[in-house]
This record gives sequence, structure tokens and C-alpha cells, in this order.
Amino acid sequence: MKVKDAMHKGVDWVSPDTPITEIAKLMRAHDIGCIPIGEDDKLVGMVTDRDIVCKGLAGNGFDASRAKARDVMTDGIHCCREDDDLAKAVHHMETLKVRRLPVINKSKRMVGMISLGDISHSSHATSGDLVSEYVKSVAAHH
Repeated sequence: MKVKDAMHKGVDWVSPDTPITEIAKLMRAHDIGCIPIGEDDKLVGMVTDRDIVCKGLAGNGFDASRAKARDVMTDGIHCCREDDDLAKAVHHMETLKVRRLPVINKSKRMVGMISLGDISHSSHATSGDLVSEYVKSVAAHH
């Protein structure tokens, strides 16, 4: 099974200057836990709900009404390709200890997002034990 067969399609990104309050509203509206951050037509980072809490709200002097994505985002971005085998993507997630990855096409354009939920819903169609073990590993508390 390929990543494109399991991923969420139509994912958008926001700029580093997007207010945190707007990002939180997008997360709530779409029932998601992360938003990719892009600048000059390139992905540059990711903001997760955990970033907002741990790097933002729990920090000293954090003003949520003025904070921007760049204030809490995790710089750099790891991706997988839509044509990658699902097991390869899951192994990449396990190595990075992340629960989701942006998906890019051959032109390096973001075309979707793959998450543990996507993988677990499609794991019946994959080579079971390998993917199942990776999902358990990535999902484990760390």
C-alpha cells in the first residue's frame, strides 16, 4: 500500500505570521492537532497543539493574543512522498517519534498529511505485523 492510499488529502498550510489564536481555531474547526507552516512556497515548520501549550501557554510572559506561529513552531520539517510504501513512512515516523507527516509529490508540493489514525484505519490492507508494531511504537508514550 502506498502513502497516497491512506493519507488525508487537501491539507493547507499557513504562514509563520499567522496568529496562534487563528491556528487554534483551525485546529478546532478541522479536528486536527497540527498545522504545517509555509513561507515562499516552501514548508518551513509545523505547529502542533502541544507546541501551543508547551512552548506558548506554559512559557513565561506568553501573550496568546499577540503570538504568531513562528513563536511556537517546530522549525524544519520532515516529509514523506505520496508514492512511498506505507511501511516506509511508518518507519520514518517511528524513527522521528512523530505521529504525523506532511506528504509531498514529485514536484515537492504538499498534497496531504499522513497520521497514525490514517495508518491504523488502513492497516488491514497492509502487511499487518510490521505496520502494527510501528504504530504501537510511535503511539507509545515518550
